[in-house]
Amino acid sequence: MNDALYIAATGMQSQQLSVDTIANNMANVTTPGFKRGRVNFQDLMYRDASPTSANGTTDPAAMVSVARGSGVSVGSLLKFFGAGELKTSDNPMDLAIRGDGFLEVQLADGSTGFWRGGTLQVTPEGWLATSEGSLLKPQIQVGRDGKAWAIASDGRVTGADRAGHAVELGRLELHTFSNAAGLKPLGDGLYRPTEASGESIVARPGTDGAATLVQGAQEQSNVKLIDEMVNLMVAQRAYEMNVKVIQAADEMLGMSNNLRK
Repeated sequence: MNDALYIAATGMQSQQLSVDTIANNMANVTTPGFKRGRVNFQDLMYRDASPTSANGTTDPAAMVSVARGSGVSVGSLLKFFGAGELKTSDNPMDLAIRGDGFLEVQLADGSTGFWRGGTLQVTPEGWLATSEGSLLKPQIQVGRDGKAWAIASDGRVTGADRAGHAVELGRLELHTFSNAAGLKPLGDGLYRPTEASGESIVARPGTDGAATLVQGAQEQSNVKLIDEMVNLMVAQRAYEMNVKVIQAADEMLGMSNNLRK
């Protein structure tokens, strides 16, 4: 009887995390470049119960083992990198990626991270960086003199020299992953590769079917409120059913405790 209490408790804990994930999705529905998350569940270890027979025979050869489940746990928390809608902002500091891919950046600790796009800034030294200060890789210096610079769809960053002639300052590259869902989110639109994601694959924007860059635009969140509201109701109902199981198991234990000879 105690098994029902513990099994239902695992269900409540798992559904609570599911509700938390849905709440985070809905809270970031207007966050540029946000990718929605989803909880994947998996059943826990099974235990063999006493052998039984469907026809009542006592022949050992006819006996079958009955497996009893131990509940549910969270298998993984995945990010879905489906593209969000691109919205023109007319701000040259905004940069979006049309298609799959990430820009490589240098994180504060010196390690490598990957950025889906957002708002750029120019550091005091004249380098292109994310709004949080992570330098783009390869590092591109556009200068501190306020001269106009532009990013083409194929990743070429151009500016003007002292004579006003257009010059190429560098070229941005895109990186894709065989399993982007395995990336570790760091916040601020940054991700770190893991063993699950695999190594990045370098691609030149706009070639061989690779994604392109769009300056002056932002990618919107890929969260769909209607889907999240439905998922929230399903998680809530599943939580309630597990509560009912605990209540029923508690009542049955109460009945057992109140038995009289």
